[in-house]
Amino acid sequence: MANNWNSKNITEGDRRAPNRAMLRAVGFGDQDFEKPIVAVASGHSTITPCNSGLRRLEDAATEGVREGGGMPQTFGTITISDGISMGTEGMKFSLMSRDVIADSIETVCRGQSMDGLLALGGCDKNMPGAMIAIARLNIPSVFVYGGTIKPGKHNGRDLNVVSVFEAVGEFNGGKIDREEFRAIETHACPGSGSCGGMYTANTMSSAIEALGMALPGSSTMASPDQEIIEATANAGRTLVSLIKRDLRPAAIMTRKAFENAIMVVMALGGSTNAVLHLLAIAHSMNVELSLDDFETIAKKIPHIADMKPSGKYLAVDLHAQGGVPRVMKMLLEAGHLHGDCMTVTGLTVAENLANIPGGVPENQDLIYSLDKPMYSRGHLVILRGNIAPGGAVAKISGVKNPAITGPARVFDSETECMDAILADKIQAGDILVIRYEGPRGGPGMREMLSPTSALIGKGLGDAVGLITDGRFSGGTYGMVVGHVAPEAAVGGPIALIREGDVITIDSHANGLDVHLTIDELIARSKDWQPPATRYDRGVAAKYARLVGSAEFGAVTDGEAISNPDDFFDREWHKNLKDISSAKKL
Repeated sequence: MANNWNSKNITEGDRRAPNRAMLRAVGFGDQDFEKPIVAVASGHSTITPCNSGLRRLEDAATEGVREGGGMPQTFGTITISDGISMGTEGMKFSLMSRDVIADSIETVCRGQSMDGLLALGGCDKNMPGAMIAIARLNIPSVFVYGGTIKPGKHNGRDLNVVSVFEAVGEFNGGKIDREEFRAIETHACPGSGSCGGMYTANTMSSAIEALGMALPGSSTMASPDQEIIEATANAGRTLVSLIKRDLRPAAIMTRKAFENAIMVVMALGGSTNAVLHLLAIAHSMNVELSLDDFETIAKKIPHIADMKPSGKYLAVDLHAQGGVPRVMKMLLEAGHLHGDCMTVTGLTVAENLANIPGGVPENQDLIYSLDKPMYSRGHLVILRGNIAPGGAVAKISGVKNPAITGPARVFDSETECMDAILADKIQAGDILVIRYEGPRGGPGMREMLSPTSALIGKGLGDAVGLITDGRFSGGTYGMVVGHVAPEAAVGGPIALIREGDVITIDSHANGLDVHLTIDELIARSKDWQPPATRYDRGVAAKYARLVGSAEFGAVTDGEAISNPDDFFDREWHKNLKDISSAKKL
């Protein structure tokens, strides 16, 4: 009866006629209404080279979806360039953009009742933002990375964006002249693609591949290369097959899959931001994951890849040696990786890796063996102590001495600290404290690449410690500790440190302590007053009201956000460590 146009009975199909009419206006024909409708969410923009190559991937993705039997519908989402906003007020909006991206993708896909999602991302927050949305939606989905940038060249030396940050310190310290400084800036970034080392973008693309949510081998491809076009089209075809099988993210992003991702991050020497983002993605997927899980895995997975920022090589070099699949195969053969985890290919991890060569590639020094690694444990260390009863994250790869004791040099913003470094007011042995830069206090948890790079450029990278309730760029290395929780803005212990207090960072013992008694800290806490709100309107004000602690991934949809003050542990002193008998300077 549905095809009897003379019938006066209104069918469900008839009720959908206005919807079909609008879809016809954007290219749908009669037969297309029987196909799955697939969202292609793209972060294309010319704001940053990380995303400037995504337009051609949109075309490849839509063509792949059509070839697979689906109907693609493309829409855009935002990006913030970490590298361009670094060291400015704008950097506060970088982490915020992760949640704006997640919210925007979720809003469109729910509002339009999409059957599947292919997300395209480049810069750092595109990836976790898209993955948070994928987890919330739990519709068949695939993530496609826009690709890494190729190295710049100058005087036979490979350059990348971090080379320029470090050159600021070198020029300020008189180690290079203005001509060399200008040459490094000019040649560092030759075209499209995300920052080239094992910084946050390449760390997250690798983690997402290990999670099983991206096609094998796709996480280290270069943005300008043809193979990334072919891989994106294949991702579109693959997604339609997932829709037909009803294979959803919840069947892929399991607890064991997150463990696989953490193992790969540890083996590669990835960014500290992976901790924050994987916690947030797991939260959205209702998978239990904590800071302590990172430490547990770090103790059994060695660091085997000599990658920048502390090492020699870039993501394009890793790709030439077999990329993430080669590293995963090594971990699988050693009995570490969970080979039974399902992936977007419709095959398990072990099945995907069946034809990948095992062992260490020959005639190279990028990938080390698991029994003779660069470092015997993972490079990320979870620290706790009377400064960080809620935890903190350190990255120790390339650090000559992962334990340091020194006097506190206290700064209430990144800008104040940077000014002191460039004015030569920081000495070897100092412990820099940058606070009120946390998720709520910043707001937005800025990355501290500018001060850490300036320290390295001045030759102080191994001689100065730095702790903060903010974050670090994936390009940061040195004796640095971030994500200190509770943060200063909610009265955490980092807010109570005073100039000259003695601080010990001890990665061997997983400790982060100020040499004060519990009574001294509690007494100081009674005099502490919360700082004035920096933003009272707009996205930053909303974010500051909603965001939770870095300890839990700095998510904006935690259970206690209806009363933000209750989200943070005001009784942190119950977990304090009394080290009043510790050795003084």
